[in-house]
Amino acid sequence: MTHPSIVARNHPDKAAVVMAGTGATLRFAELVARANQGAHLMRALGLKPGDHLAVLMENHIRFYEVYWAAMSAGLYFTPISTHLSAAEAAYIANDCGARMLVSSAAMREVAQQMPALCPGVQMFFAVDAAFGPFARWEEAIASRPTTAIADEVGGHNMLYSSGTTGQPKGIKVPFANNPIGAMVPIMAQFARTLGYDADTVYLSPAPLYHAAPLGFSTAVQRMGGTVVVMEKFDPETFLSLVERHRVTHTQVVPTMFVRMLKLPDAVRARYDLSSLRCALHAAAPCPVDVKQQMIDWWGPCIVEQYSGSEGSGCTFITSAEWLSHPGSVGKALLNTVRIVGDDGQLQPPGVPGTIYFEGSRRFTYHNDPGKTEGVFNDKGWSTLGDVGYLDDDGYLYLTDRKAYMIISGGVNIYPQEAEGVLTLHPKVVDVAVFGVPNAEFGEEVKAVVQPLDVAEAGPALEAELIAYCRARLAALKCPRSIDFEAQLPRQDNGKLYKRLLRDRYWAGRSSRLV
Repeated sequence: MTHPSIVARNHPDKAAVVMAGTGATLRFAELVARANQGAHLMRALGLKPGDHLAVLMENHIRFYEVYWAAMSAGLYFTPISTHLSAAEAAYIANDCGARMLVSSAAMREVAQQMPALCPGVQMFFAVDAAFGPFARWEEAIASRPTTAIADEVGGHNMLYSSGTTGQPKGIKVPFANNPIGAMVPIMAQFARTLGYDADTVYLSPAPLYHAAPLGFSTAVQRMGGTVVVMEKFDPETFLSLVERHRVTHTQVVPTMFVRMLKLPDAVRARYDLSSLRCALHAAAPCPVDVKQQMIDWWGPCIVEQYSGSEGSGCTFITSAEWLSHPGSVGKALLNTVRIVGDDGQLQPPGVPGTIYFEGSRRFTYHNDPGKTEGVFNDKGWSTLGDVGYLDDDGYLYLTDRKAYMIISGGVNIYPQEAEGVLTLHPKVVDVAVFGVPNAEFGEEVKAVVQPLDVAEAGPALEAELIAYCRARLAALKCPRSIDFEAQLPRQDNGKLYKRLLRDRYWAGRSSRLV
């Protein structure tokens, strides 16, 4: 059994959470006592195993006590992105069937609009302050027992897909009546593979409402390690925190790599990163040159995984393996990778197809049986909708999401290639490549770029970037035109809302893309 309550008994004063900006610290004994109080409150208010709780909260030290309270009370726990509007946040609270919503004073502007939009939510709480129907969480739990509730049972995360290709959908697994110490298979596998233990110091630079930061940081707490939480990512601050806290493990996304690589050389050399044993990256494709530069800088501590919030399977690759198979996301770590063609047949090595995991756990997209049916084939294998291929050694290479493949004059073009090239240009901060209408070829390649200096946006930079891309890729893979934006709609977990950009160009036309 792995659980913070065991750590609290044996090492009560050990830090479970440290907030990077303020230094505020929550020790294991305090974390477990407050989580127990929260679980007692939930039971007193009628929440029972299998009920749903939603959280709309920034990276906050009390996020974890609400989480562990829900996990001890057997609830489905749904965190909501803090970047959403009240209507978007209410959609998730309503769709998941939340009976309780916990927010914060910092989220008051959005949170206070939600009671009118969420008729099914019966209980509202906020940390740091009370407002409207939101009672103060700290006061509500203060008189509750700090001992465990009598009927503890393990809860489940019910995370929502990022909505990069449509309306977010809740990923739900059947309620299992697990003991509180049970870990989901994919996180148990990661904990073993990444070497989480009581000596782990894990730096979490991304919002806790995302699957990876939530899953990895809570797995570290189960093992007795300490989690250092950044309130917001900043590249130099990240490096300074590794040195200050002697961080051993972290999880980042490629856009964070890019921002750190663009720091001045003197800044990059200023900090001691020798404590890092494992820097995991995931969530979005990483350009080959970017990863090579990171391995040159940080050494072989960099590892990569490919999976999804669905937990249906994953691949894993070390730095040494990657140097022999550059661009790969690794071999299967959990379940078996299968590459399936449009005809439903397995593809040979080197031939792209839809990536499936054989042996996937069963899950549903909540309230969407059609989407659920669409991700499982007749063999029970599931897909995240990505395209890729296996090499002769069984290593997986991602090509792109199927939804974003461009078909121009009958030729399949995968935007990831051009994105990887343009990201490396010194005047580019971020880039999205996708297909736009072309009367002759059906689609043509378009790029939208976030420049380092918005004042440089214009025809000269457009021409420079197109030439840069064509010097490195076949012309048909390169954008025929480039538009500029001050900020691309990229989530903090590294995923891009590409559809928000693409839809502008397809307005009034029938698009094959979803």
